[in-house]
Amino acid sequence: MEFDDDRQTGAIGKANERWNELHSNYERDKIKYDDWLELFKRAIDSCKTPIIDLGCGSGNDTLYLVERGKKVIPCDYSSNAIQNIQKNFPEVERTECFDMTRGLPFEDNFTDLMICDLSLHYFRERTTFEVLEEIKRVLKPDGILLFRVNSVKDVNHGAGEGKEIEPHLYETSDGRYKRFFNQEDIERFFKDWEALFIHEEIMGRYEKEKVLWRCAMKVRK
Repeated sequence: MEFDDDRQTGAIGKANERWNELHSNYERDKIKYDDWLELFKRAIDSCKTPIIDLGCGSGNDTLYLVERGKKVIPCDYSSNAIQNIQKNFPEVERTECFDMTRGLPFEDNFTDLMICDLSLHYFRERTTFEVLEEIKRVLKPDGILLFRVNSVKDVNHGAGEGKEIEPHLYETSDGRYKRFFNQEDIERFFKDWEALFIHEEIMGRYEKEKVLWRCAMKVRK
């Protein structure tokens, strides 16, 4: 896959520095998760393949999964995030550090379940569709993608701020892209998927309330 333009390509280094700074160091006992995955407990419990945690960050969802005895592969763009995952989760056998806009390092039909928690809303439209095609490639037929993305109502976390370069995609003052979704956006990006669950809701894990979409989509192959 290729980036949409040279400006986004040129921002790679800055983005890497920012994410590495964000994930500089933390301990397992400081990692907290909310209950968003509980709704999908049946799909998680029945999954026999390793679950890919794409954009694992500090390991909130990785912690949820390992506490339930699931085999998980945490993945992130930040090398610091992955180093912390390896330190905090010695029971995790495999981690991956890569840029998802360049493709996913997994074979076709690798897993039945992938989680993308607040990691799909940083790209231009074309790149977003390309990433979703890669996710579809890695998921097995009838595989499920569980994800959360920013809502257009998420004013506490940047909705409507910065220069709008595509509908609902904003460039922030430090050159980052941040996308916010309404239901029509969700349906457009996932028009070739089977929607299992789409719901706009409030998450209270941060200092300020965050409005987001919690979704489950099934692969159509």
